Amino acid sequence: MPLTPTPMAPSIDDPIDLLLACHDKVRRFTTLSLRLRDHVEHEGADAQAADAAQSILRYFDMAAPLHHDDEDLDLFPALKSLGHAELNARIDEISAQHDSLGGLWQALRPWLIALTEGHATATPSTLDAFVHQYQDHARHEESDLYPWARQLTPDQILRISQAMVRRRSS
Repeated sequence: MPLTPTPMAPSIDDPIDLLLACHDKVRRFTTLSLRLRDHVEHEGADAQAADAAQSILRYFDMAAPLHHDDEDLDLFPALKSLGHAELNARIDEISAQHDSLGGLWQALRPWLIALTEGHATATPSTLDAFVHQYQDHARHEESDLYPWARQLTPDQILRISQAMVRRRSS
């Protein structure tokens, strides 16, 4: 089984579609992280491991922060404008997870960087937590928050979409 992910182009017509596509990539790259650990244990830090590590680094260093900004700066404030206290509390809880996920990511980065340089170092003990917490986080956003976007106005959706496009164009 190859260690390279299958590319997927997100749609920019609907910001929720773009966010869902990002979550698909989160699942793909976190799963790839687990496969990479197994690969390195059996094959070492070979070229295939270096390529996989580089792909994971690229996604979580570049795309994941943009995704979190899409939510924290645009989607979540729009959802909060709906004025539902329970929703707002859930948004605060889920948004706070972005910081803890970032901390888990920072613990994983040195291992991946070493692999890109051909060095097999000990896999961080936080890898499983990173994978499971990120996947759970995405699942909860999809089930608990994203459905509320149907209540946003077309103008709100357009503003969110435009901000997301601008963020990726800068």
